[in-house]
Amino acid sequence: MANNTIEKALQRQKEAAAKQAAQQAESQQEENKSSTIERTVEKQQLATPARSTDKPIKEKPVEKSKPGMAVNADNEALNLTINLEELDERGFVSVSNARKLINEEYREIKRKLLRNAFGALSKTLKNSNIIMVSSARPSEGKTFTAINLALSFAAEQDKTVLLVDADVLKPNVTRTLRVNPGEGLMEYLLDENKDISDVLYRTNVDKLRIIPAGQTHHLSTELLASERMNETIDEFSNRYPDRIVIIDTPPLIGINESAVLASFAGQAVIVTEEGRTKLNDINNIVDRLNPDMAVGFVVNKAVNESADNGNYYGYYYGSGPSE
Repeated sequence: MANNTIEKALQRQKEAAAKQAAQQAESQQEENKSSTIERTVEKQQLATPARSTDKPIKEKPVEKSKPGMAVNADNEALNLTINLEELDERGFVSVSNARKLINEEYREIKRKLLRNAFGALSKTLKNSNIIMVSSARPSEGKTFTAINLALSFAAEQDKTVLLVDADVLKPNVTRTLRVNPGEGLMEYLLDENKDISDVLYRTNVDKLRIIPAGQTHHLSTELLASERMNETIDEFSNRYPDRIVIIDTPPLIGINESAVLASFAGQAVIVTEEGRTKLNDINNIVDRLNPDMAVGFVVNKAVNESADNGNYYGYYYGSGPSE
C-alpha cells in the first residue's frame, strides 16, 4: 500500500511537471506570436505613412539656388541670389568689409535719410520711412542710386530695407541686379487673393528684401492709385518700425505713375545728372512733389577731381523740410 501511494504521488508529480512544462511552452509560443505581430505592424508603419483626417501639407521642392535665380525655398518666401562679387566689380556699394569711396558717399546720404526717417523730423512727416527715388528724365541714374541706397541701408545693425521696383513702365531693378524673379507688384495689385508675401523676395543680403515690378499693365496708374496700394504702403510704414522702404519710381516729368507714388512717400531722393539735368526740369519736379515731403538731390556722374582714380560719385543736397 505504501509503495502504491508513493508511486501515485510520483505519478502526480510527473503529471504536474508535464502540465507546467506544457503551459510554459504554450506561453512562450504566445509571446513569440505576439512579438512577430508587433514586428510586422512596425514594418507596415514604416512602409506606409500614417493616415490622418487632416489634409497633408504639400511642401514645395527645395531647389539648389543659382545666381540670379528665384526659387521656392520654403512655404513662406522666395529667394533671389544676387552675384555680390560681380555687383562689386560693376561699381556698386560693397557689402563686404572692403572700404570703397562709393560706400562712404552713400553712408553720408543714408545718415541724412535715417535722421529724417527716425529722428525729430519724422514726427512732422507722413510715412517718413518710405523713400521714393526718382529723376527728371530716364537714364539719369535713379535705379543705380536706389540699389546703392538699399545695399547701404542693409549694412545697418538695427534696420531692414525693402526695395520696391514701382517703375512698372520700364522696370530696371531686377535687370540691373541680373536676377530673374517671378511675379511682382502688378500681379499683387491685380489679384486680391494674393498676399504681399507672395511677391516679396528674400535675398542673400541678410537684411534686404525686394518686390519686383512684375508685368506691365495698361491700368498701372489706376492700380498704383488704388486703395489696395494705399493700404500696402501703410502696412510697410507702420507694421515694421525698423524698416526702410525704398521705392524706385518712374521719372517724374511726363509720367503720371510717379506723381501718384509721390503722395505715398515721406521722403524723396531726386537723381540729377551733372551737365544734363536742366534747372527748368528741377523746377518741374518740385511742382510735382508733395510739398510736405523731405526732398533731397543726388548729383550723379559728377567727376571727383580730387580723387586719383577719377571715379564718379554723388553729392546730396537737402531742401525743404530735410534742412
